[in-house]
Amino acid sequence: MLPRLLHRHPATGRPGYWAAEDRGTGRFLGWFAFRPLDDGGAEVELGYRLRRAAWGRGLATEGARALVDDGFAGPLLQRVCASTMTVNAASRRVLERTGLRLVRTVHLPWPEVIDGSEHGDVEYALTRAEWAARR
Repeated sequence: MLPRLLHRHPATGRPGYWAAEDRGTGRFLGWFAFRPLDDGGAEVELGYRLRRAAWGRGLATEGARALVDDGFAGPLLQRVCASTMTVNAASRRVLERTGLRLVRTVHLPWPEVIDGSEHGDVEYALTRAEWAARR
């Protein structure tokens, strides 16, 4: 697991996973993923997991926006994508507030059935052109 987390991607020279810490205390709040899907770095997957104590404070949106803006500031990135369960309204709001738009709903086989999995997953995305038009 550690090599995957510490891996620096050839296209960006940066890691794909980032720790989220409380600015005041340095306490670990969770993590963000912003990892290229291929060695060219044109498409990046955005993800996050925050501890329950950090929920509802806008931190997921703040972190996601910072990563998206930083990614598009460079020359390589063309598209950011993210997915969540259809029923995960809070994560869907974060993605929408970050500027991503709903692309599709997919129904993938889950190895383990969990509440809401019967509704599938949703994919969101944001292109460089869409990001630039918002600025």
